[in-house]
Amino acid sequence: MNVNGHVSGDIDTHGGGERPPCTGLTPDVLPEVQKPVLAENSQTGVSTRNALSGTALKTIKRKLKDVPHWYALRVTYGREKKAYDYLDGKHVEAYYPTITTIKIVDGKRKSVEESRLPNIFFARGTEEEIKSFVYDNVNLPYLRFYYRHFHEGTRIVKEPLVVPDYQIESLKIMCASEAEDIIIVPSDVYKFKKGQTVRIIDGAFKGVIGKVARYHGQQRVAVIIDGLLTIASAYVPSAFLEKNEENS
Repeated sequence: MNVNGHVSGDIDTHGGGERPPCTGLTPDVLPEVQKPVLAENSQTGVSTRNALSGTALKTIKRKLKDVPHWYALRVTYGREKKAYDYLDGKHVEAYYPTITTIKIVDGKRKSVEESRLPNIFFARGTEEEIKSFVYDNVNLPYLRFYYRHFHEGTRIVKEPLVVPDYQIESLKIMCASEAEDIIIVPSDVYKFKKGQTVRIIDGAFKGVIGKVARYHGQQRVAVIIDGLLTIASAYVPSAFLEKNEENS
């Protein structure tokens, strides 16, 4: 497949110096809610801010809650599989990233399936649907939302962390690949956030949308779920990349 020409020479990988390798989840502070552009009435000079921050804004938020989304959920004591099986049994769409490792059990080599993202999995539904499980302290006392925090005036408000569909699909592609050099990027590495948004159009990670940067000496594409984690692909050549403005 000839993919030359999909990427111009200015794909910004923001190389820079490398930091010592380590892994972990990103505890980054979450961005504030993006406020709508507010017009000013040319006749009265009065901003529409008050109107949008009142009943209309509440209506918009209420409608958004009625639409199914992917939610990031956390569990305690490595019970991701148990929580996933429970939701799956209730016909809830869920995603539990796993990895198969070889361990020595009773002196024998054995394939063991483990969580790729410890204590994390994802479920899709309306906020109220997912809340019914998160607040089920009888069957799921170890299940909780991950939250994003933002300001409303002087108050700090929190709401369940919603993960865009394209990021879940990218995460699925990345975790399903047989590449071994996939990395959970430490929270103090910011180069991916500055990188250009691209789509991978060929190879093992075809379909992934993320930020491109050089890390550990190789060009990679990372899925950044703000406030939760950043996971980077193995090496991806520039010929396999195209710019993606839609999800910038």
